[in-house]
Amino acid sequence: MNITYCKLSNHRLLPDLDHSDPMPEPSPVNKPKITTRDIETTGNEHDIALMLKVRSGDENAFEELIERHQSAVIGTVAKMLGNASEAEDIAQQVFIRLWKSAPRYKPKAKFTTFLFTITRNLVFNESRRKSRKKEFSMEEREDDFHLQTKDSQGASPDQELLQQELRQAIDQSIAKLPEKQRLAVILRRYEDMPYEEIGGIVGLSVSATKSQLFRARQTLRDELQQYLDT
Repeated sequence: MNITYCKLSNHRLLPDLDHSDPMPEPSPVNKPKITTRDIETTGNEHDIALMLKVRSGDENAFEELIERHQSAVIGTVAKMLGNASEAEDIAQQVFIRLWKSAPRYKPKAKFTTFLFTITRNLVFNESRRKSRKKEFSMEEREDDFHLQTKDSQGASPDQELLQQELRQAIDQSIAKLPEKQRLAVILRRYEDMPYEEIGGIVGLSVSATKSQLFRARQTLRDELQQYLDT
């Protein structure tokens, strides 16, 4: 199967409704409250349902999974490798592996845990390959990896210069973290994942994950102390 990043239409197919006996709207008092956890659970159930269809060879379900998760995968790869130009290629490999692993897929954990474990393996392999070839240069990070902080709109030239300097300092500090700490920081900060899921992805217990994040934050605080003091 040739895998490409798909652009799906925004319209939804709605079932025909019988308007002769409309259901009454629930009163505000009795209307159930929808929490973030409810949304996450519903989203995970939908992902699992799609992946089970992919397991049966459903290409449309696979395209929907790509559409739902490609931005998060590309962003995580870019932050991990520090080279945005390579992120889409690695992300495409992630989805190729997802497709190939579908026949063996069993919904034992959240779908995103499964997806980002594949992402972790490919990213770690690529990082080690680059380290062996000594191509993982800080200059590449400074050129390509401006994803950590948002630009300030309407900032003065001096403020923009300070923001750029801070971005590069953060990029460089995160880049020097050990692999598991770096991935844990990115998943926690940018994907807002819970400790349990991060632990499942990086292969650590919840307590070990919290310990890794604590040490990473201490390292980043020390590295960026001069900016915190200003």
